[in-house]
Amino acid sequence: MRVEDLTTGAAPRDEAGQLADLRTIGLDWDGPVLRQSERRDAYDAALADLTSRGLTYECTCSRREVREAAAAPHGESAEGGYPGTCLRLSERERRRREREGRRPALRLRADGVEVEALDRRLGTVRAVVDDLVLARADGLAAYHLAVVVDDAHQGVTQVVRGDDLWSSTPRQVLLQRLLGLPTPSYLHVPLVLGPDGARLAKRHGAVTLGDRTAEGDSPQQVLGWCASSLGWAAPGSEFVAADLLAAFDPDRFGDGPTTWTGSLTD
Repeated sequence: MRVEDLTTGAAPRDEAGQLADLRTIGLDWDGPVLRQSERRDAYDAALADLTSRGLTYECTCSRREVREAAAAPHGESAEGGYPGTCLRLSERERRRREREGRRPALRLRADGVEVEALDRRLGTVRAVVDDLVLARADGLAAYHLAVVVDDAHQGVTQVVRGDDLWSSTPRQVLLQRLLGLPTPSYLHVPLVLGPDGARLAKRHGAVTLGDRTAEGDSPQQVLGWCASSLGWAAPGSEFVAADLLAAFDPDRFGDGPTTWTGSLTD
């Protein structure tokens, strides 16, 4: 179990309830909970390793400048990422930014490498990896670096996540290779969407386990809806996590998303 609380600031408020929800539906985990906010030394060591090999550089671009550079003619990288602006700054522009007191982020020098990764459902996915941010200007490790370091530390061998994140995989595979870390297997699954067609979120109303139980649904009914949405159970079924093991099939996730209508019976 990992709490990714580096940047959200929400974990201390939400963590207890989220972990309680998992226990309620019958999920448990090995070992103590790992919190990214307590792992800065590990991320700093990975950054130092990459920097010592000339694989990082400082970037003082603002978000607006990144957007403008990517939108400029011939400025965008192959995958719409950062086009390496700070590698080509004039000395005059560097001094100007220093006078403005800009704190630099740290980027990976990926040199436009194309990386392939194998996904259990999508097959081979590939992307040109841009010069992604490894550490923010405030010194905090960025998402991709942190999860790669933590996956290896925790012995993660399988990564299952929404298919809106498949494009993150080549980036993370590249970091794994550069840091000499193992590559897990990947499975990107269809999302659950709200009635408006966007990814299900708090703005869609009563979507957490606590919300549903407040509406009169049991945890077993909630898990039954999840199973029936995948065709693993009949509508209206009730389950705890252990009961789903017999029906679970990682090769049967379907090709499209599921839409949450606001009711377990719809």
